[in-house]
Formats: sequence, C-alpha cells, structure tokens
Amino acid sequence: MALHDQTVSRDSAYLRLAPALFAVTLFSSALLLFAVQPMFTKMVLPMLGGAPSVWSVAMVFFQGALLIGYAYAHLLARTLSVAQSALVHLIVLAAAALTLPIGIAQGFAAPPSTGVGLWLVALFAVSIGLPFAALSASAPLLQSWFATSGHPQARNPYVLYAASNLGSFAALLLYPLVLESMLTLHAQAWAWSVGFAGLAVLVATAGMVAARGGDARASADVVAAEPATLADRLGWIALAAIPAGLVIAVTAYISTDVAAAPLLWVLPLALYLLTFVAVFRERPWFSQRVVIGIVPFLVAPLAITLLGGDREYWLATMAVNLLALFVLALSCHGELYARRPAPSRLTEFYLWTSLGGVIGGVFAGLLAPYLFSRTYEYPILVTAALFALPGAFVGAPALFLKRIWPALVVAAVAIVQPHLFELRLSASAVLPFQIMLVALVGWMLLQRYDPVRLAALAVSGFIITGVWQPGLNVIETARSFFGVHRVVETSDGSYRLLHHGTTIHGAERVRDADGARVTGRPEPLTYYYFGGPISESVAAARSGQGSLNSVAVVGLGAGSLACHAKPGEAWTFFEIDPEVVRIAGDPAMFRFLSDCAPDAKVVLGDARLTLAASAQRYDLIVLDAFSSDAIPTHLLTREALRGYLARLTPRGLIVFHISNRHMELAKVVAAVGAAEGLSTLVKADDKATQFVTDFHAAALVAVLARDAADFGPLAQTPGWHRESADAVVAWTDDYSDIMGAILRKKLGR
Repeated sequence: MALHDQTVSRDSAYLRLAPALFAVTLFSSALLLFAVQPMFTKMVLPMLGGAPSVWSVAMVFFQGALLIGYAYAHLLARTLSVAQSALVHLIVLAAAALTLPIGIAQGFAAPPSTGVGLWLVALFAVSIGLPFAALSASAPLLQSWFATSGHPQARNPYVLYAASNLGSFAALLLYPLVLESMLTLHAQAWAWSVGFAGLAVLVATAGMVAARGGDARASADVVAAEPATLADRLGWIALAAIPAGLVIAVTAYISTDVAAAPLLWVLPLALYLLTFVAVFRERPWFSQRVVIGIVPFLVAPLAITLLGGDREYWLATMAVNLLALFVLALSCHGELYARRPAPSRLTEFYLWTSLGGVIGGVFAGLLAPYLFSRTYEYPILVTAALFALPGAFVGAPALFLKRIWPALVVAAVAIVQPHLFELRLSASAVLPFQIMLVALVGWMLLQRYDPVRLAALAVSGFIITGVWQPGLNVIETARSFFGVHRVVETSDGSYRLLHHGTTIHGAERVRDADGARVTGRPEPLTYYYFGGPISESVAAARSGQGSLNSVAVVGLGAGSLACHAKPGEAWTFFEIDPEVVRIAGDPAMFRFLSDCAPDAKVVLGDARLTLAASAQRYDLIVLDAFSSDAIPTHLLTREALRGYLARLTPRGLIVFHISNRHMELAKVVAAVGAAEGLSTLVKADDKATQFVTDFHAAALVAVLARDAADFGPLAQTPGWHRESADAVVAWTDDYSDIMGAILRKKLGR
C-alpha cells in the first residue's frame, strides 16, 4: 500500500510539472525549427544569384515538410500508445541526427537553366528534409501526448500551440538581430546540432511523463468527439491557406528592393506566427470584432499602392504591408481557432491546416511566377482574406452579384479598353488620378461593414492602378524566377525604360522632340550616362592600361553599358535571368546591344559560377547586378572577390556599382577589398540631379585595384576619394551583416 501511495505521489509530481515541461519542449523544438529556415536558406542563396524568390520557394518546401511531419504525428497518435509513439519518435530523431551538421548535399553544385524552383525544393529535401520533418512533428505530437496525460489543463491542449509559436517567433527575431552578426554559418550549424541533441532529451522526458499519465485517463469528452465533416475540413484548409500564401507574397514584396536576406525574410514570418500566439489561447489578445474592424483601414491603402506605388517611402510602405499581413492573418487564424475540434481530433486538425499552408505556399511561391506576368498573387490573397470575413456569403447569389458590381464594371473596362482605343495618360494626369484613388479609399471606408462590397472596391483599386499609370505606357511585362520586368514608355513616347521591381535598369531615347524616331548609335542614360562615375571608371581603366582588350560585365539590364565599348574591345555580359537576356537582345525593345556591341558575348547563369568557369582574363570587370534595388550580397564577399581577381589581368580594375536606397555598401566593398590587399576609390555622383528631364541618374560607384597606380587618372578626378572600412567587418559567404549596412544608411554613418 505504501509503495502504491509513493507511485501515485510520484505520478502526481510528474503531472504537476507537465505543462511547464511540454511548453519548454515545444518552445525549444520551434526555436530550432525556425532558426534552421533562414540559416540554411542563407547557405543556398549564393547558388541562385541572391534572388528573393529563393526564400519563397524555401517557404514552400518548409510548408511541405511541415505537412509530412504533421501526417507522421497524426499516424503515430492514431495507431500507437504514448509510450510506443515516443519510442518511434526518438528513433526518428536519432536517424535525423546522423545527417548533422546541416549543409548543402552533394550533387547540387549548380542549378539548371530551367525548372529552378523544383531543383531548389529537391536541394532542401535532400539536405535538411529529415531533421526538419522530424522537428515539425513535435508540435502536434507533444500536444496529443499532453491531451492524454490526465492533467487538468489537458482538456485544451491547443494553448500549448502558443508556446510553440512563441519559440518560432523568438528564433526568427534572434537570427537576424543576434546570430547572423555574431556567428558564421559554420558555427551556426554546429550550435544548432547541439540544440537538436538537447531537444531529444526533452522529448524523451515529455514522452515518459505523458506515458505515466496513460491513455486511459483521457477525458470522456475527448473520447466521444464527433468526426470532422467535409465542410469543417475545407474551412480549415482555406483559413490556413490564405495567410500562408500572404506571408510569402508580402516577403517577396518588401525584400525585392532591399536585399534577399534573413532580416527581411523573418519579419513577415514572425508576425504570421505571432498571430497564432495571439489567438490560440483561452483569452485571445484581440477580440475578433476589433480585428475585423481594423481590416478596412489597412486594406484600403494597399488597394491603391500594391501594383501602382513607387515605394519612395520604403519604411512606411513596409510598415503598412506588415501590419496588413498581421491583421489579415489574425482574422483568418481567429476564425480557425473558433472552428477547432475536440482534442481527440487535434492531430487531424493540424494535418488539414498544414495542407492549407502547403496549398497557399505552392500558389504564391511556385505557381504564381508561371501563372501571372506580375505579382498578382498578393492582391488575390488580400481579396480572398476579405471574402473569408464573417458575413461575406450571406444571402442569395443575386445579392452577392449586386454587392460586387464595382469590380465587375472596372474589370470589364480594363478588358475592352485596349481593343477599342489607345489610352495614354500623360504626366499631367497624375494629380486627377491620385484624387480619384483617394476618393476610392474613402468609398472603401464607407463600405467597411460589408466585406463583399469592401472586397469589390479593393479589386477595383488593384485593377485601376495595375492597368493605368499616368506618365507611363506599358510595352511588355515579363516574369521569371528572378522577378518581374516591365518595358515602358513615357506618355509622350520619347523614352523607353526597363523596370525590375520598382527600379529602372536602363533607359533609351527612342524619339526626338519632334516625334521622329532616333537613329544611329544610342546614348546610354540613367546611371550609365557619359561623364558619370561608371563612365569615368571605364575611361580610367582604358587610360591606365593603354587599351581594353577584354571587359566582363556582371548584370545586363537593358544593355546600356554596351555603348561604352570601343571597336576592337571584346565585351562579355554575364546575366542570370533569361528574360533580361531576351529583352536586352531584342532591337525592338532596346538597341544598346544590337547597335553598340553586336558581337558582345552574353553568358547565361550566375556570374559567381560562370565567370569563374571562364578561361578569359579581363582588363576590367564591372559588377552591375541588381534585383530591383537590391544588390545580391553573395557578389560582395571575399570569396566572390577572389573569383574576380582570378579572372583579372595584373593591372585590371574591378568596378562595383553600389547605388542603393537602403544599405551603406561603400564600407563593405572597402573592407572586402582591404582584406584581399586592394585599394578602393569611391564616388557619389552629384551631377545627375534632373532625372525627369535628361534621365541621368546619380550612381554610387566603388573601384578596386591591386596597386594605387592602376587607378590611372581616376584618383585625380573630382569627386573620387579613398574609402576606408573603419570598423566594418569584411563580408564572406559564411558571414554578412545586412542589419549593420541598413543602420549605417539610415543613420548616415
């Protein structure tokens, strides 16, 4: 009898510790799970040219692996006892540990020219698939164990999901703000392996505590739970798919102009996860009524800026988009939690919501680049979130059509207008156009209590700003894995421009003031105008060496730099995006290549790989690669510079075009150059101040040389100065500090 009392007392002590133990284990599991996401994606980033789409595809993989993990957890929970499932899970964790430390798997040295997205998914699956899926199973599995533990709080194990998502949130903030700047990727991988081992101990302990509780002590309401209906499952899928797709769309939207880097990857994902913490609890942080009331005030500005805004005020734009993501995800996840089943259906519930996450991720990350010529997935998902609001589908179908008539009218006009007449909105139409958009926002706010009418007006805003833009006429829009490219003309037909994202990547004058077509050798404009810093750099390299036999340019754009070539010089362009190669090579679009350097060679692929594979040595290497306004960080590392130096002639120059609205990169280039024994000159253009009239853009340029004498006349040219790295640490493939570069830019250091 005494022995029995001791056993009961011991079991009671275990149960008292159960909530804290399970919360800590779930927190730790999520911490590891979401730390590995930015860490491994950063490892892969250099292989794909630093494109923001890498993170979008990575998110699809993570959601797919999460689905596999949840299916595995559901299978264990339905077929095995707690003790048996704990043993199986520990074996799986041990097998995953054999693949550590994480790293890029063999056989993935270079991406293919087509099917990059699927290749990237395969790379992630082979490299980290097993440990990620094993970790992802922990959340539903541990919650199901806790539900059968016999603890009084086991009646609502869903609250433990908040602890899991809090761990995810912590990981996503710690990585870019602390870990990325403190540890190299190699050190991060080993630290993560140690954490994985510690987690296995916590899982074993939690399994033991739950097994002592026993399945027999599961409460009666859990045992008698009603099976989920088809409507229940479809609702779970939809409410999970919309926010999952939104987080990918928002991430691509805000990171395109800054940098494909963990800092801007994790902010949207952290907010997305925080919504689970906020609503998966007995008392949500915000009532659903308050959340729904805020939605119109964030969607209204999005409706007139997503497709037509120039993002001049980047911080404000980013804040609005992140807040909108947070509130729309809150509304969907709040409804999802309200529809949760009894604890005995917990693993099934997570399985279906995970499937929804995969569907949303596949749509936004894999299908959208092939389905749409622009980033239409973002406004589509915003509209879907509005239709998911309560009351959207109340009433007869005829009433629904009556409520969406504004969108139907605007869509019909947008479809038929190009077939009936040409509409060119001049720059003078900007003010009336903006007044109309403000009026539309006001109308949306007046209709904020009707989710269907609100959605219809938002769609109207998306269509109006996406189809008609005063001052510009779209010639062609093309989309690839690396972004959206638009060829546009000014409303008077004088200039043709190439946009990537929100940044101009080249401009050509196509008509004179009298409207006649411009003939002859085109003049390079924007950053590449004659007399600008890039032009001076090319001239200095030519003067210092007597002549230029061969020149390498990383980044093609519209091909503007081709018109800096002289007869007898062999110029080679290295470009990763096939759509850019097609556009620049088409004389009907731009004539720089065809008229200035028709014999120039264009090499398709990531320049880090293709330039290194070249047998040629170059007198001048120009780094002019951009993704919208963001410079791929893997082109600014010591390893990258060593590759350039291996292809550079003894007295050659390396020119970095580092114009950027959001990061201070001159000191980064100087630090990398100094680490490799090079001198650096930098110039910030102060002459190009009349862009709207002459299309000359002010460039920030850094030039590196082995010897100061190789700069030629550049050192004496006004505006050029020696750049020191100060306290900036040279970036490597293993280490970069994006946050530091952003802060230096914003603080003017």
